[in-house]
Amino acid sequence: MTEFEKIYRTYFNDVYRYIRGLSADEHLAEEITSETFFKAMRSIGGFRGDCDIRVWLCQIAKNCYCTHLKKSKRTDSLDNGELPELPSEESTVEEQYIRHDEAARIRAVLHDAPEPYKEVFMWRVFAELSFRQIGQIFGKSENWACVTYHRAKAMIKTRMEDKAYEK
Repeated sequence: MTEFEKIYRTYFNDVYRYIRGLSADEHLAEEITSETFFKAMRSIGGFRGDCDIRVWLCQIAKNCYCTHLKKSKRTDSLDNGELPELPSEESTVEEQYIRHDEAARIRAVLHDAPEPYKEVFMWRVFAELSFRQIGQIFGKSENWACVTYHRAKAMIKTRMEDKAYEK
């Protein structure tokens, strides 16, 4: 097994989950993830190791996704997509509807959140990056990433309570 195959096997799910969270589209996430690893394979020699390789791969994935959005002019994908959520066997139709409705409200709030709060929140939740890794992406400290994430979370909670995001 080559070194790149090891990287692919180790980080494929992380990149896929990150793009799936951004796009809310399973098929698009698969396409973007494949494109990400293709681009990474071509440019692995240029990887300097300044950050964790997962951060580097997710940044490539984010760039691929943004390029896709520009090409398709679908800048409202966060509003129209669905967050992945597997209902438990015990959940009722009403509970599933409430969770789906809440996920749609969270997407609306997140879509309107200012930078860097939106991006830090998405790196943390969708890509499951550590605060250290998020700090590296922005060229900031781990503490900055942690504070920014918690401010974003508080902002989302406050806006969720606001009537403007209710259906």
